Amino acid sequence: MREAIFLFIVVVLGTGGELCISRAMKVVGEVHDFRPSAILRFVVRAMRVGWMWIGIALMTVAFFSLLAMLSIENVSFVVPVTALSYAAGALGAMLFLRERISAQRWLGVLIVCIGVTLVWLSKH
Repeated sequence: MREAIFLFIVVVLGTGGELCISRAMKVVGEVHDFRPSAILRFVVRAMRVGWMWIGIALMTVAFFSLLAMLSIENVSFVVPVTALSYAAGALGAMLFLRERISAQRWLGVLIVCIGVTLVWLSKH
């Protein structure tokens, strides 16, 4: 049961954090100038976007949940099951960022989910 709770936190909050940071970066825009002063200005602009901070907070909680999960489970179990993030990422990108997801990509997500199911069932 603990594994399922930590997995949920890692997948949902980690993916949610990535989606928030992606939204923040779309507000900030692309990096075109790679001089140190321009990079610093870019980072300062990014830190002023609320989505960035929400994303960082969500990813922080997900990271510590991953550490907790690794403390109770083998890495050969944890790494494959956290691949559910790919499915959550595609779904979140479609719903939250309004991205179009191709059928080929959905097929890839389905294959990942089948693999995660096999790993989960081999444990239980």
